[in-house]
Amino acid sequence: MIKVTLLGDSIRALGYGTLVPELLGDEFEVYQPNDNCRFAKYTLRGLFDWKPEMEGTRIVHWNNGLWDICDLFGDGAFTSEEEYVENMLRIADILIAHYDKVIFATTTPVTERNEYNKNSVIERYNNLIVPLLEKKGVIINDLYGLLSKDVDKYIRQDDNIHLSEAGIEVCSKRISDIIHKVSETLSVKSTDATASAEVTLTGLPV
Repeated sequence: MIKVTLLGDSIRALGYGTLVPELLGDEFEVYQPNDNCRFAKYTLRGLFDWKPEMEGTRIVHWNNGLWDICDLFGDGAFTSEEEYVENMLRIADILIAHYDKVIFATTTPVTERNEYNKNSVIERYNNLIVPLLEKKGVIINDLYGLLSKDVDKYIRQDDNIHLSEAGIEVCSKRISDIIHKVSETLSVKSTDATASAEVTLTGLPV
């Protein structure tokens, strides 16, 4: 059985995290914090507290961004671009050091009616962090690109930010597919030191 950890804000906690474990099936053990992972610095701090539960994890799927780019007071994003990049790279380095494979999901879009989160800012922050994570070997799962094809279908109309039922379904399918593909690239861990295998990563839906 392969252990997977899902880290992320309420896009995970109220969204894809409710369905991905079922889609992955019995071959996977899924851990995700009961806590909302919120903004990047909160996740960075949380990695210390969640470490015991993450023990044995081989694949981490992770998202941060909506809290960071939120502008509640009209004075700019909660987290500056520089701080966002710094915190995200620190998270990436910790995850890469402790777990076999790390997948980052780009920050999801909002509807045009959202007062505090804007897609232009989301796109800017995604574009800042994605190339830097790719250089570190992090696999990118472009949920922004997936959902931006039909934002009004995939994002709830009552709060203009969380995933609709259709959004949960499409994101969960994408995430379970990518985790299955990534799992095929893992070396087999066994008490028999001679038992190992590598599978080439192909057809990854990024």
